Amino acid sequence: MSAGFQNVASHLTRLASEQPDRPAVICLQPAPAGTTAPTEQLTFQELNRRCDAIAHGLVGIGIRRGVRTAVMVRPSLDFFALTFAMFKVGAIPVLIDPGMGILRLGKCLEDAEPQAFIGLPIAHVFRNVLGWARRTIKITLTTGRWKLGLARHSLPELIAKCSASGPFQSDPFVAEEQAAILFTSGSTGPAKGVIYTHGIFAAQVDALRAMYRIEPGEVDLPTFPLFALFGPALGMTAVIPDMDPTRPAQVDARKLIDAIHRFQVTSMFGSPAVINRVGRYGQNHPTQLTTLRRVISAGAPVSAKAIERFTALLPNGVQVHTPYGATESLPVATIGSDEILHHTRSATDSGCGVCVGKPVPGVEAFILPIHDEPIAIWDESLPLPPGTVGEITVSSRMVTPAYYRLPTATAKAKIVDPKTGRRFHRMGDVGYIDALGRLWFCGRKSHRVVTKSGTWYTIPTEAIFNTHPAVFRSALVGVVAGEATIPVICIERDPEIASPPDRDLLAELLTLAAGFPHTRGITTLLIHPKFPVDIRHNAKIFREKLAVWATEELKRRGITPTIAAPAAPVPIAHLESQPIHSVGDNA
Repeated sequence: MSAGFQNVASHLTRLASEQPDRPAVICLQPAPAGTTAPTEQLTFQELNRRCDAIAHGLVGIGIRRGVRTAVMVRPSLDFFALTFAMFKVGAIPVLIDPGMGILRLGKCLEDAEPQAFIGLPIAHVFRNVLGWARRTIKITLTTGRWKLGLARHSLPELIAKCSASGPFQSDPFVAEEQAAILFTSGSTGPAKGVIYTHGIFAAQVDALRAMYRIEPGEVDLPTFPLFALFGPALGMTAVIPDMDPTRPAQVDARKLIDAIHRFQVTSMFGSPAVINRVGRYGQNHPTQLTTLRRVISAGAPVSAKAIERFTALLPNGVQVHTPYGATESLPVATIGSDEILHHTRSATDSGCGVCVGKPVPGVEAFILPIHDEPIAIWDESLPLPPGTVGEITVSSRMVTPAYYRLPTATAKAKIVDPKTGRRFHRMGDVGYIDALGRLWFCGRKSHRVVTKSGTWYTIPTEAIFNTHPAVFRSALVGVVAGEATIPVICIERDPEIASPPDRDLLAELLTLAAGFPHTRGITTLLIHPKFPVDIRHNAKIFREKLAVWATEELKRRGITPTIAAPAAPVPIAHLESQPIHSVGDNA
């Protein structure tokens, strides 16, 4: 690449020179569990050459620097080659989770205004039939061998035509140049396109390498497509498992475990649903994952029970790491399973929130008063003191600059320091900083239940109910009764634990809640058969849907919910030398 800023594609070029014959990507093909799955793979040199050929081809059909290009390709050799080729070209991939549903996906495409569309044949069928971004898309490319009238160009013919074109020479990049648009999951509101720059991707690669001491030559098992791209950039071989990445809670744990053994996997990324699934399988089918050096889980809080089950499969000293962050700023903080299980778990179970660890190097975290109005300019007087619950706000090189074409949303989420040019992102999460400088997560700001008698936060409240062995998970929602909002707890039972009966379970949970000041006021509990959760991680609960269900269920039963006592402050722990406050809504 030419002199200037080196984007993430430069890592692939370098590795193709340093370790040309080492596998960069190994894709496991569908196969019955218990059988040896066939594979497709590319070495670093082969992947780089394919990327160069595709890059030449993309430029030839008009996908050049700055062209927004929707990419709808499953995790595969094509996905890796196309994405890195687009980085080499300087095109702007638009990545949207297909699991969010056809209608919402179409809305995201309309918002992103892509000028080109690269996808599987079935994606082009939907694009043609439903008219996705018809107004802006001018260039179409299918990964299928035959165009069949679905697209103007096909990837195989592009590669064949340009395979002898030689290395692709990129023009210099600048760190603040737009690199991609990544859509949020939409689990707490409309999905939004997040603008990424080349500098942010480069900073993330550096941060991940330093945080988890990742070394070239390792083998990665990523179960989420976007994280799969970090593997080759970090010098790791990426092993793509045989699974549906949009249905992690249904993954066949045997296939993941077989892949770990077969390819001597050293690093694994999995959503909380994957961690839970593999841990439960390992509990019933004893095995040891002796090659793993680390496990990383993100997307939503992972329960201590799930972490404990999974760590039982790992060698001594190997941890499950749970980084905290969001599409708009990742990573922010990280914590390991040793600290969770031996130090912070008891505080979490007592309702102190979930400790997400100390901010990673280069990240500054602050707590601001809770309100929903924009804050245009940063002021040093804004942060609250340690031990105060408020909105988590961060500043780092990984903070994204804006949402694409959403100035109102950007104004509510971003703050700028005019003196230094630093960017701050309001995470939309509530929490606090303890005396040791650790961040504690207390839930989404939009999920807090504000009543006349105080504010309830989801994570501290739900934690009390989640300690019961028969509870898989719980959810705090607000139900409107007359002119008042009442906190109600929905319970999803653990499917593997049949007793006690529902009526006895609810009685035990009410007794449990009465033992803690911050849950004593909750008197209405409902058992739900299976919570609605996000497609991406199968862990983020759609509380808005649960609130509607709870309202209808209470009406059907003729129950009027009540509050037994005012909301008590979050029982913040480990703040021996700091004042303890609980700041509600200051808007």
